[in-house]
Amino acid sequence: MSNIGNKKLHPGWVIFALAMGGFAIGTTEFATMSLLPFFSRGLGIDAPTAGHVISAYALGVVIGAPVFAVLGARLPRRTLLISLMGIFALGNGLSAVAPNYHWMLVFRFLSGLPHGAYFGVAALVATSLVPENRRTTALGRMFLGLTLATIVGVPMANWLGQAIGWRWSFGLVALMGVVTMTFVWRLAPYEPAHPESSPLRELGALRHTQVWLTLGISAIGFGGMFAVYTYLADVLGEVTGVSAHVVPIVLSIFGVGLTIGNLLVPILADRALMRTAGGILVWSALALAIFPLVAGNVWLLTLDVFLIGLGGALGTVLQTRLMDVAEDAQGLAAALNHSAFNTANALGPFLGGLAIAAGYGWTSPGWVGSLLALCGLALWFASVTLDRSRLRKLSPG
Repeated sequence: MSNIGNKKLHPGWVIFALAMGGFAIGTTEFATMSLLPFFSRGLGIDAPTAGHVISAYALGVVIGAPVFAVLGARLPRRTLLISLMGIFALGNGLSAVAPNYHWMLVFRFLSGLPHGAYFGVAALVATSLVPENRRTTALGRMFLGLTLATIVGVPMANWLGQAIGWRWSFGLVALMGVVTMTFVWRLAPYEPAHPESSPLRELGALRHTQVWLTLGISAIGFGGMFAVYTYLADVLGEVTGVSAHVVPIVLSIFGVGLTIGNLLVPILADRALMRTAGGILVWSALALAIFPLVAGNVWLLTLDVFLIGLGGALGTVLQTRLMDVAEDAQGLAAALNHSAFNTANALGPFLGGLAIAAGYGWTSPGWVGSLLALCGLALWFASVTLDRSRLRKLSPG
């Protein structure tokens, strides 16, 4: 339980405060893609150049996650969360007033730095509040902020960008960051860092083969979802032949799939973690393989997009897995999950784009995505095999 004065708070309130940060982060991560035409014109650059702004944020996530997790090892988790959200709010506030493209690159990189570490530390706080057999469920609820951002936050930021200017969208996200800081300060429990916590102890996570295998599952197995999501609007226009106003609706259905997946799948994962992870990878491989076959029908395509979104719960399951296999270095391992996630965000669209450029058509990212999910499944199989081998060695006789 958390305390406000002498009043005990239910863990759900703490998870709500943590989820607010996820909502802010998810809004800026996904909305920036939809705002690209607006800030590219505002900064006087073309669309491909503006795309580097999105890459700068992803690079910040990949670099910042391990750096902040290691350097913040000796800080109380609540203090670290507030500090990380402060940097996030500052980066987005500066993005709102960026005078030119080069400063925009710097400010988006700064905004991305705390992303992974925030989720990593928030995951540790959320799971510390509940019994062992409810950890993944707690994580799923904490990540609801991120998934709800794809349904509510992104359309809201996009509308704001169109109505009064793209800078206000980044300003809104900065305000969300400040509100999150307040809620975390008021609701999250204050606990001193573990006496033995240190940067070197956190780096110890990198010694474990299972940590690397789990990160590989995330970086590769998740890539398929991003391969399809990135080119979904183009498929709807070029292949399905729907009008522009239908596109946001289908994208929102994807967000609904993500949200429902993070509500239901963690319940299964709390009973059988690795079986659930393997099942999601098989599910994703099938849903992604179906994508090219149904692209011509908007109703079947929308249903398949929903099914692909359900597979997004893999991230929540792997978050728990990393905390299990990292032993005493859970902070770095939990943060690295989001570095892997953003690696998938780069890998999937890159390979999907190569397939399109090679002449395989707009729907080819579906086949690419299915193959990536199967590669993730191969790494999952290696991880399970290693677990079984270790258990056989530990078993007497």
